[in-house]
Amino acid sequence: QVQLVESGGGLVQAGGSLRLSCVGSGRTFSRNAMGWFRQAPGKERDFVAAISWPGSRTDYTDSVKGRFTISRDNAKNTVYLQMDSLKLEDTAIYYCAARREWGGSSRNVFDYAYWGQGTQVTVSS
Repeated sequence: QVQLVESGGGLVQAGGSLRLSCVGSGRTFSRNAMGWFRQAPGKERDFVAAISWPGSRTDYTDSVKGRFTISRDNAKNTVYLQMDSLKLEDTAIYYCAARREWGGSSRNVFDYAYWGQGTQVTVSS
């Protein structure tokens, strides 16, 4: 069974940091572009960051540039999202996703074939 499992979410004060992890199982994701998306209550699921399958290219939505860093460890079948200088508006459920093999990174939620169950990130004042 192919799975992506996120962890690392929680409650943090504004200005703080969290590191999200997403571990894949059931198959290797080393040849898949990976992405992080988030969904706030009553809103659509939005792109946050993506990384190419070799890991050489990254992409970020403007609101997190300079604060968030996406990375991957293919040996561990894991992708990370380091979140620094967190703001109230970063509060959301964060989802990890994988494209099918060999595809490039994408901002489009419909381009992703595999999804995790999500992890809650709450930023307080």
